[in-house]
Amino acid sequence: MEPRPARPDWLEIHHEVAEALHDDRPVVALESTVLTHGLPRPANLELARRLESEVRKAGAVPATVAVLGGRIRLGLDPISLEHIALTTEAIKISRRDLGVAAARGLDGGTTVAATMYVAHAGGVRVFATGGIGGVHRGAAGDVSADLPELARTPVAVVCAGAKSILDLPRTLEWLETAGVPVLGWRTKTFPAFFSLSSGLPVSERVESAADAAAVLRAHWGLGLGSGVLLCVPCPQEDAVPEDLVRQALVAAEEEAAGLGITGKELTPFLLSRLADLTEGATLRANLALLRKNARVAAEIAKALALKHLQ
Repeated sequence: MEPRPARPDWLEIHHEVAEALHDDRPVVALESTVLTHGLPRPANLELARRLESEVRKAGAVPATVAVLGGRIRLGLDPISLEHIALTTEAIKISRRDLGVAAARGLDGGTTVAATMYVAHAGGVRVFATGGIGGVHRGAAGDVSADLPELARTPVAVVCAGAKSILDLPRTLEWLETAGVPVLGWRTKTFPAFFSLSSGLPVSERVESAADAAAVLRAHWGLGLGSGVLLCVPCPQEDAVPEDLVRQALVAAEEEAAGLGITGKELTPFLLSRLADLTEGATLRANLALLRKNARVAAEIAKALALKHLQ
């Protein structure tokens, strides 16, 4: 058995998560920006509890990541989970913001990039989210911090692709250049978040948790230090037609431009307006794909743990 890396002093690990990691049992990290900035209250708290329940039912231990009072937390107790979901004071925390939040004693929801960093520091190898950030549409070509994090942090990110408000072809090109495998969960095409498929190819298809775990072990066993993106299509019964999403997105982008909304405030605004413009269809799809991703991530974490214990 490989020696366990020392856990950093700055990381506060919930006792249930710490025990699971010590015993080499499966753990799935969950992000918290979707709670603080992605969904309306109190639906976000219901989702937070549901995601943790989905992970448990699939046989793994959930480890929601957040910053509370400047303390970086891997795994939350029920009171802390309720606090981070319902507080209106939480900031959006990416990798660059962790030090500031810690120094100033802030509350915050962690993005994909920050959650990956914290999960890896604690020894968690599988992380479930909705969709990653990517290369933004338009001439500016803004690149989300999620992409360089995937290039340097060896964590498997289970998601429904990149958010469909982004430039998906350029996002995939960026990941290819950075050496990040993009695996399709029983699909050969890259999911388009709310929609089943973007029509763009993934780098490889995997058929099962055992298949995915074998690829992860081989990738990291070769010393390839990047993360791995494992893309799970939105459940078919909840998926939104791509044309409907595209039309709503054009309208939402025009509104954002008129209001001068840019930077880290743009994605939450667009997602909220898409839900309004599609009469809740994108919100229903978002909730469904988050639950499915949590279940798939737990199955993969179990497959990784099973091999590790043998």
